Amino acid sequence: MDQSLANYTNNKALSSSNPDKRLLTGTNPLTSTNPLTGTNSAINPMQQLPHQQQHLMGPMTNPVSQQLLGLAGNPMQQQLGMTGNPMQQLMGPKNNPMLNSMMNPLHTPMHHQMTSPVHNQTVQQLNRGDRNSIFSASDDNVIMKQVFDTHLPDGTDVDVKPLLHIVEDILKYATIHADSTSMVEHTDVTKLENKPHQTNAVMMLNSLSHIIDKLACEMSFKCLSGGDGHTTALALFHTVGNFHWDAKLVLTLSAFALNYGEFWLLAQIYSSNQLARSMAILRQVPMIMEHSAPLKPRFDILNKLIRSVLELTQCIIHFKDLPSMYISSDVPAMASAMNTIPTAVYWNIRGIIACAAQITSLTSMGHEYGISSTELQSWELSTLILKINHILEFLKKQLENCHRVVGDRKEMDFRNSFNQLFDTIHIDNMKILKILISPRDDILPLFDGSTKQRVKLEVLRKRNVLLLISGLDMSPDELSILEQIYSESRIQGTRMDALYEVVWMPIVDPSVEYTEAMDRKFEEMRNSMPWYSVYHPSIIDRAVKRSIGDRWHFRSKPILVVLDPQGRELSPNAIHMMWIWGSNAFSFTSAREEALWREETWRLELLVSGMDPTILNWIRDDKYICLYGGDDIEWIRKFTNTARAMATAARIPLEMAYVGKSKKKENVRRAIATINQEKLSYCWQDTTLIWFFWTRIESMLFSKIQLRRADDQDLIMLQIKKLLSYDKDGSWALFCRGSQILTNGHGSTMLQTPADFDLWKDNIPTRGFDAAFTDHHDKLHGAANNCCRFEFPITAGRIPEGMSCPECHRSMEKYIAFLCCHDQTGLLEPILS
Repeated sequence: MDQSLANYTNNKALSSSNPDKRLLTGTNPLTSTNPLTGTNSAINPMQQLPHQQQHLMGPMTNPVSQQLLGLAGNPMQQQLGMTGNPMQQLMGPKNNPMLNSMMNPLHTPMHHQMTSPVHNQTVQQLNRGDRNSIFSASDDNVIMKQVFDTHLPDGTDVDVKPLLHIVEDILKYATIHADSTSMVEHTDVTKLENKPHQTNAVMMLNSLSHIIDKLACEMSFKCLSGGDGHTTALALFHTVGNFHWDAKLVLTLSAFALNYGEFWLLAQIYSSNQLARSMAILRQVPMIMEHSAPLKPRFDILNKLIRSVLELTQCIIHFKDLPSMYISSDVPAMASAMNTIPTAVYWNIRGIIACAAQITSLTSMGHEYGISSTELQSWELSTLILKINHILEFLKKQLENCHRVVGDRKEMDFRNSFNQLFDTIHIDNMKILKILISPRDDILPLFDGSTKQRVKLEVLRKRNVLLLISGLDMSPDELSILEQIYSESRIQGTRMDALYEVVWMPIVDPSVEYTEAMDRKFEEMRNSMPWYSVYHPSIIDRAVKRSIGDRWHFRSKPILVVLDPQGRELSPNAIHMMWIWGSNAFSFTSAREEALWREETWRLELLVSGMDPTILNWIRDDKYICLYGGDDIEWIRKFTNTARAMATAARIPLEMAYVGKSKKKENVRRAIATINQEKLSYCWQDTTLIWFFWTRIESMLFSKIQLRRADDQDLIMLQIKKLLSYDKDGSWALFCRGSQILTNGHGSTMLQTPADFDLWKDNIPTRGFDAAFTDHHDKLHGAANNCCRFEFPITAGRIPEGMSCPECHRSMEKYIAFLCCHDQTGLLEPILS
C-alpha cells in the first residue's frame, strides 16, 4: 500500500472515535458471557441453522486466504499502528472458521475451535483487549501484487459518470426505512425524473451491458458456491482486466446494483403485482419482509457500508475529473493518490462483494439464517467500513490538496491571460462581461436597481459600461455624490451613441469569511443603488478579483472602469474625473480626461467647482477670498481676527471660508461649532461637502498620476501637492482675488503675513495689495525652509514610484506609515531599500 496512506492510517488508527472501530476493540459478537458460569464462550450462528442447511454447506477451509491474510512478522504493521499479525490474532490458526466466515458469510463450519475458548485465539486475543485492525499494510502488498497481475489495460477509456449516476439512483431507492411498517418505501415511479444522465448511460450500455451481466452472475455464483472474498475479487478483476481502475470499480458496482436493485424492487412491488409476487416467493422476499424488524440492524450496517463504498467511488472519480493541463503525477498529492487508488478500488470491491453476499445469504438461506448471524455479519461489515473510510479520508485530503493546486494554477493562468482579453478585438462586449461577472448562462447575474429585479447580462450588450468596483465599505458620502452625478449625466447623455450603464461589482476578499453581517451590508448597499449591481459577491470568481487588482490596481477604494460597446477599455479608472468634473466628464474616457486637463488653469473654481453658490458669488464680485483649514481652534481664532484687521486697515473686501480637514471628522465638527458660535467666519455646515472638497483635491493628484502628468513643470500639480501637504501638517490658508489664487501656505506663514501688515503696507501704493501680500509671504516662506510630506494609502491603488518636494524640489524619501483608524499621528518608519 502507498507509504503515505500507511503513515496516515498510523496517525488515525488508535485515535479514531469511530463507533465501527469500537466493534473491533470492544466486545466481539463471537464471544459472550455465560450468566451461569461467568465464563466466555463462542457463539456459533450455524448451530441455529436447520440441519439440512448445515449439511448443504459443510466444512470449508481456505489456505490461500490464510496465507494472504495470516502472515506473521509484518514490518508494515507498525505503520498502521499494529503489533504482531492481526489476522493471526483475530482469526486464529489454519482452518479457523472465523476466517472462512469473513471470506464467505454463507459458510461457517462448526469446528471445536469455535466452541472452545481455550483453542480459539481470536477470543483469547479480544479478551486481552488487543486493539488491532484485521487488515494490515503487508497484507495489502501481497494482495495488490495479485491484483496488479490482472491489470492489463488496452487503452479502453470509459466515461463512467453517467453509469455511476444510474447506480446512485438504484441504491438511493433500494433501501428500508424504520418509519414504514413494511420497512420499504413505496415510490411512485411516475414521479421520478427522466434525468439527462440516463440517456447518456443508454448509449454506453450498448457495449458494456454484457460485462455488467457477466460480473453480476459471477458475483452471485461465487457467493453461492463458497468462494471467499479475495478469490471472488480476483475473479472479477480478471473480467475487467482491460479497463482502467475507475471503470473496474463502477462496472463492478453496477453489477451489484443490478442484483441488489432487483431484490428491493421485488420487495417494493410484490404486494401489488402478481408477477413480482411469484418471483418474490422464489427469492423468499415475503418471508424476509415479514421478519424485517429483527433484520433491521443487519440492513442498517449494510446501508452504511454501501454509503461508504459510494462515497469512495465518487472520490476516485473526482481524481479523473481533475484537468490534466493544471495538474500531473509529479504533484505530490496526485502521485500519492494515484498510488493509493488501486488499493482503494480493491477494498471497495471487497465491500461490494460483502454486500452482495449479505443479500445472497438472505435469499438463498432465508430470514432465519439472517437473524441468527446478524451480530457476526455486522462485525464483519463494520471492519470493512473502517478500512474503506480510512482510505476515503486519506484520498479526500489528497483531493483537497489537488484542488488547491489546480485552483492556484488556473488563477495564475487566468491572471496572465487577462490583459490579452483587452488587446483582442471583439464584436461586442459580452465576452468581456461574461469573464468579468459570470460566464454562466443559467443564472441571472445582475440586479436592476430601478426595478429591483434580477436580469441577464444581455441588458448590457453593445452599451458603454462603467464598472463601479469597490468593497462593502463605500461611505454614504461617496454613494450620495455618485448618485447625484449619475442622475445629472443620465439627463445629459441622451444620444443613442452615448448610452451607458453603471454596474456595481462588489469585491470581497476571498481569504475573509463572508458573514451574515457582511451580507446584510451588501444587500443594503445594493438596494440603495439606482444602477445595476452584481446580484451577489459570490458570483465573481476569485481569479477575476485578483486580475482586477493586477490590471486596475484595485485595493479597496472605489474605482470606475469604463468599457466601450466592444468591451475595449476606455479608462482604467474614471472615478477621479467624475469627482473633479462631475457630469461634465461624460463620457468618462481617458481622452476626455486629457482634454479637460488641457482646458484647466490654477484657479479657485477648480477647487470649489459648483459645490457652494456663496463662494461662486464672491468670485463673480471679484472679492478677496481666503480659504483656510485645520483643526487648531486657537490658530483659527488668531488667523481670522488678524486677517479681518488687515482687510479693514487695507480697505479691501475680504471673505473667509473654513473648509476643514481631510481627516479627523470629530475635530472638524468641534471647530465648526466654535466658528459658528463665535462668528469667526463662513463655513460649510455639512461635513459631506468638506469630505468632497478633499476627495476632489486628492483625485486631481491621482488623475495626473494616472495620466502620467505628475511632473514638476506642471503648475497645477505643484500647487495641488502643496495643498495636500499643508493639510497633513496642520493649519493652512489659501489667499485669492476673485478667481485668481494669489498664494497658499502653512498656517505659520499665512498667520504672520497679515500680522506684519505694518511692515509691508508701504509697498501697496507701488506694488498693489496683491503683489505686496504675496511678496511678504514668499519672503517668510523662504526663511521658514518648509518641506512637504504625502501619505498614499495602499488601498489607493496607483502609487508613484518617486516624487519631488513642491517646496524645495528635491527628491523625497519614501516612508512606511502606520496610521490608526482614529486619525492619530502615524508612526513613520523609513524604507531602507
